[in-house]
Amino acid sequence: MEKRSFFLKLVPCRPTFAQDMAPDERAIMMQHVAYWKGFLDEGKVLVYGPVMDPNAVYGMGIVLTEDEEEVKALIAGDPAGQINTYEYYPMRAVMKG
Repeated sequence: MEKRSFFLKLVPCRPTFAQDMAPDERAIMMQHVAYWKGFLDEGKVLVYGPVMDPNAVYGMGIVLTEDEEEVKALIAGDPAGQINTYEYYPMRAVMKG
């Protein structure tokens, strides 16, 4: 089965989240980074990280999955889902061959 690409956007719980995380929130976000790093190493994630939007920093990732259900499962397993929310969209990614 051909892999499909999706854009993931991690929406912070408040616009100032990146600047004023509480210690417990920072701990969750460190778990979040480690969680996605494993998928990056597997090649399931092409890129991920914070986007420095001046209005509110948010997280983004590009993932390759079998289907949308796999995207939902990846999101459900992310520790950051305890304090932030996700949006995701199918993508027609152009990738180096």
